[in-house]
Amino acid sequence: MWLLAFVIGGFFIVRAVLEPFVIDFGDPSSYEDDWGGPSLFGVLLVHMGPGILVAALFVYALRRSDRRRGRSTPEG
Repeated sequence: MWLLAFVIGGFFIVRAVLEPFVIDFGDPSSYEDDWGGPSLFGVLLVHMGPGILVAALFVYALRRSDRRRGRSTPEG
């Protein structure tokens, strides 16, 4: 289950990183038929939003797990 979550989450993150390089900001016809279109803001929100959200959740989960590990180990 966790592996599937990481694979799907990784897909969303990679998609969010690559999206600005895939569309042509100067040519609305390159993105107006995409999800979230015809506005550039809508396209970026729909295509990059999930990746940003997943990245934030990954960071939150990592920080939370580090805190738990720190509590369970005796201080030296």
